Amino acid sequence: MRTTVGEVMTRRVVALREDAEYKDIVAALRRYRVSACPVIDTGGRVIGVVSEADLLFKQTDPALPVGLHRLDWRLHEHTKATAVTAGELMTTPAVVIDSSAPVTVAAKLMQDRLIKRLPVVNAAGCLIGIVTRSDVLSVFERSDGDIWDEVIKVMVDEEFALDPETLDITVRSGVVTVGGLIDRRETALRLLARIRHSEGVVAVRDRLGYPAER
Repeated sequence: MRTTVGEVMTRRVVALREDAEYKDIVAALRRYRVSACPVIDTGGRVIGVVSEADLLFKQTDPALPVGLHRLDWRLHEHTKATAVTAGELMTTPAVVIDSSAPVTVAAKLMQDRLIKRLPVVNAAGCLIGIVTRSDVLSVFERSDGDIWDEVIKVMVDEEFALDPETLDITVRSGVVTVGGLIDRRETALRLLARIRHSEGVVAVRDRLGYPAER
């Protein structure tokens, strides 16, 4: 089982045109209680993201750096301090994801890029939804019963060709405990690793017995 971004994303998205003005951006963020919005062109393609952090340059007055750093500051951050439209304020290019991508890919992308949400696009780059950290975490709402069924029927029986009767597997609050006997340590470790990467699994407890290596 692999949940895709399209299954958990929000389809109704607050988006802004690149010519949206500063006050309109503020009003949209406050009205819909979001901290950022994708910015789209006239064809609906995502070209950037504007966030509260981008808007806050208007309210801050950072100390000016010196030398080349001062010049760089004037050419970049200072531009946002004087920007008046979404196109001028947005961070670009936007980090986006396809709706067919697994949720695990979205989670890693968010973690690597330190972002809270990803605009979801189709093959043409047009906005079709948005996926947030909360959406990604929804896979952990999977029931213990569903996890147990997958471990026993798919992993133990089909993938590893083991006899489920020789193992004692329990699932509680997403924590899978695996006990019993397996004839090879390598097989046991591979099974535990496979279970650990099953959707909704919080942790795996190893209670397996296997012959000592010689």
